[in-house]
Amino acid sequence: MTKDVVALTQQMPAPWAVLAGLLSGGPDKLVDTAGEGAVIQLCDEQGRPLVSVEAPLLVQVEGEAERLLGATPPRVPYWWTEARATTGVPEAERLAGTFAARLSSLAGGSAWPPEAARSVAVVESDGIGVAPTPAAAQPAVDVLTPNVAVVIMDRPVVAMTAWLSDAFRAAAAAERGLQIVTPPGTVLSPAVLANMPDWPSRWVVQDQRAGYYDGLSGAVLRWQEGMFATVVAPDATEDDPRTAVAASYQEVAETAQRQLALTFRTIHPADDRLVLGGALETVWRELTGAPPAGWGTAEPANLPWSPGRLTDVAFARAPEPTWFVVVGGPDRPGLATVRVSRTKAGVEETVTMALGYGDGEVPPVEALPRVAEALVTRHRLQSMLVQLRKARRDLLIPPRFEGPGVPLAFVLGAEEVRGMPDDRARRTPLAEAPVQLGPKSRPGYYYPLPGDPSDLSGWADFELLTRHLKGSRRSLSVCHE
Repeated sequence: MTKDVVALTQQMPAPWAVLAGLLSGGPDKLVDTAGEGAVIQLCDEQGRPLVSVEAPLLVQVEGEAERLLGATPPRVPYWWTEARATTGVPEAERLAGTFAARLSSLAGGSAWPPEAARSVAVVESDGIGVAPTPAAAQPAVDVLTPNVAVVIMDRPVVAMTAWLSDAFRAAAAAERGLQIVTPPGTVLSPAVLANMPDWPSRWVVQDQRAGYYDGLSGAVLRWQEGMFATVVAPDATEDDPRTAVAASYQEVAETAQRQLALTFRTIHPADDRLVLGGALETVWRELTGAPPAGWGTAEPANLPWSPGRLTDVAFARAPEPTWFVVVGGPDRPGLATVRVSRTKAGVEETVTMALGYGDGEVPPVEALPRVAEALVTRHRLQSMLVQLRKARRDLLIPPRFEGPGVPLAFVLGAEEVRGMPDDRARRTPLAEAPVQLGPKSRPGYYYPLPGDPSDLSGWADFELLTRHLKGSRRSLSVCHE
C-alpha cells in the first residue's frame, strides 16, 4: 500500500471534516502540529508521528491531478489534501487511507489511490509505535544518516511537492544529500530533476535483477556507509572505475516522440515597475499560441498563470532566490522551472522549459528566430540554447536511458555581444552565418545549428561556436542543461 494518500475534494475541507478524518484512529490518538501549524500529525503514545497531513491546497489549474497522480479530480477549482504515513507501519498507512476516505466523503470528491481509501472505519492502532529516529521530525524523510536523508516514495510520479521541497531544504541545511527511493514503474517530474543536488543525492530505483540502480545514470547501487552508493568492480581503477550499469536502465525503446527544450537567462534592472515572467510567457505564446496554464512554488502547480502574482511572491522573498514551476494545458504538455535571484547585475531569471510532441506532431522550429528576436529586443536576453530530444511527450523522466538532445540554435543577447571585442559575434567558424537580431546599434545574434536527433555532430558545432565566442574571455554566459 502506498505511503502517500491524497484527497481531491470539490469543497474546502471544513474543520469538522478534518477532525472527523483525524479521528480515524479513535478519540485517544494524539494530535500535534509541525511546520508552523501547516502540518497536522497523528502521533503514537510517545508523541511520534504516524500520519502527517498538510494544509489543503486549492488547485485552479486543469490537468495537474491527471499528470501527477493519473487520477480524475473534481472540476477546477478543487482542493488537494495530502496525508503521508510513516514508513513501515501498516497501521499508519491504514490511518492515512481512512483519513482521506472520510475527508473525500464529507467534502465531496475522491481519494488517491482508490484502494488506499476504501474504509472509513476506525483503525485499531492501540500500542502501535514508531521507531525513535531523528527523521520523525521531518514528515517526508524516512531514513536519516550522517550522510543522507532518504525519502521512500510509492507514487506514479515523483513530483516537487511541498513535502519534497521541505526535505530538499532540510537536507541542504544539514549538509546532507537527499536520496529518493522508488519502485521500478515510477517516473520523475522535470521539476525534481531541476532541484536535485549533486552527489550523494540521487534517484534510487528498486530493481528485481540489480537490487537498486541510479535512475538517471543506470549505475548499480547498494546500501553502504549510510547511503546508496555505486557498486565498483574489484579491479576498478581511478581512470577506469568500471561501474556496473543495470540491464533495466539499458532497455531502450525506439520512439517517435520529441521534446523541444529551451534554456535561457535574462537580467533586468532592479526596478519597482519590473514584472517577471514576461520572457517565459512570450516564448510560450510564440511556440504554442497560448500563455502558460498555471504556476506555483511546488507541484501541483495550483495557480492560474499571472506574471503579476509571480512577481509579488519573488519580491516578497527577496533578496533570497525564489523557484517556480510553470505548466501548460493538457492539450500541449509543457513544463518550465524559473529561478529568480538578485545579483549585482540586477534581477536574473533562469528558465528551463520543455514542450512535448507525439508521433505525427511537428515541433515549431520555424518559430525559433521569432522567439529569439522577441527575447533580445524586449526581455534583455543574455543567452539561450535550444535542443531537440527523442523523449516522452508527457515530459516525465523514466528510469532508463534517454538519448541526449541535439542543439537546434544558440542565441546571444545584446549585452553579451557588446562585451566581445572586434566583430567576433558576427564572424563565426560555422558554415551558416548568424542572424542579426534587434537594431544594428545594439544587436544580438541567432546561430542556427544542425539539430537532427539521430546525429550528435551538432554538439561539435556548438562547442566550436562557444570556443570561438569566448576567445580570450574567461567566461561566457551559456545556458546549457
